[in-house]
Amino acid sequence: MTSSSQDPWQRPDNPGTGDSARPAGASLVDPEDDLPSASYGGDFETTAIPRYDSKAPDQSAFSMVSEPEPLPYVQPGLHAPMGAYPAEPVEIDRNDVVDDQVRAAGRRGTQDLGLLILRVAIGGLLILHGLQKAFGWWGGPGFDGFGTSLDDMGFKYSGILTYVATGGQIAAGVLLVLGLFTPIAAAGALAYGINGLLAEAMIAHEQARLSEFFHDGHQYRLVILAATAAIILTGPGRYGFDAGRGWARRPFVGSFVALLIGIGAGIGIWALLNGGNPLS
Repeated sequence: MTSSSQDPWQRPDNPGTGDSARPAGASLVDPEDDLPSASYGGDFETTAIPRYDSKAPDQSAFSMVSEPEPLPYVQPGLHAPMGAYPAEPVEIDRNDVVDDQVRAAGRRGTQDLGLLILRVAIGGLLILHGLQKAFGWWGGPGFDGFGTSLDDMGFKYSGILTYVATGGQIAAGVLLVLGLFTPIAAAGALAYGINGLLAEAMIAHEQARLSEFFHDGHQYRLVILAATAAIILTGPGRYGFDAGRGWARRPFVGSFVALLIGIGAGIGIWALLNGGNPLS
């Protein structure tokens, strides 16, 4: 095998001699010339890979905040389309027991009318006795006579207590008739009645007729106290200004509290302003 006289890989610095000499018009190709340059952008300048060590000017750390949340991925075939389950009215079976309970809760019969009569009777009686003490009407003692009786029964500060007791008695009666703030009004009336009962018992004890106390017309005071306590526990009924309040529809805890307040206030007023023991 003989080599060609024209060696294309002959380096320029070795032109050769004789048959191996490089022709004058020959061009040399260096394999290192096939390596891409540092500025090569790819075929047709379309395959350039973007740099990830720097952000574009229009991309910031908060550029995605205003973008809507992506929808959750749902695998196809696991969920049927909404149109496959159309909404249809469903008939609910009636419960006769529940219906009867609802109707029974709404029926009160003559209960509200009875409570109205009871309120008006107790409230009217308080107003009548208060006007007797204030103006002396219908054979009443008036302010002067009532103050004197308080002194005789051993009450302190009878001058101020005369007006406070009279005004409170009339106010409680008006509120009971109107059915307004009924538990508070009834508690005040109960406290007033307890003091009146204890005062009468004190007078009977001093006159040595305590054993005859319930035989000489004082039973009605006990009836009034019981009726007032019943109004506190049952509520005023629907015929009054308290008809929309809870103590008129379903009296419970608040009624017990008002009853205890009335009893405690009556005993406390007697202990502070009189202090007598009708049983000693």
